[in-house]
Amino acid sequence: MRMKLLLSIGLLVLSLSLKAQQNPIVGTTEKLVKLYPNPAVSYVVFELKNAGRKDLSLQVYNGILGKKMIDTKLNLERITFSLNEFTRGIYVYHLVESSGKIIESGKFQVTK
Repeated sequence: MRMKLLLSIGLLVLSLSLKAQQNPIVGTTEKLVKLYPNPAVSYVVFELKNAGRKDLSLQVYNGILGKKMIDTKLNLERITFSLNEFTRGIYVYHLVESSGKIIESGKFQVTK
């Protein structure tokens, strides 16, 4: 699916062309990870939609400092993490294949 956006500001015309990427596992643009609550206070839940894959791991990084907070293999459909060691801020997650390829990324906010 392609989307085209034209933006005109005075004499300047910007043209952006966006193409939605297909998810290599599911074959759609549907996300593999459902994350809630967002924003989070004391815990965060990751639900994996394709739980049959055994070669996936979840990595969570502090969005500002880049510090790795979580790195775990996913073998469950749902996993809950306590946010006791997390400070207030934005965090980025990566769903990673065993080859090291990032197949999905997202972000969430911790508000304490």
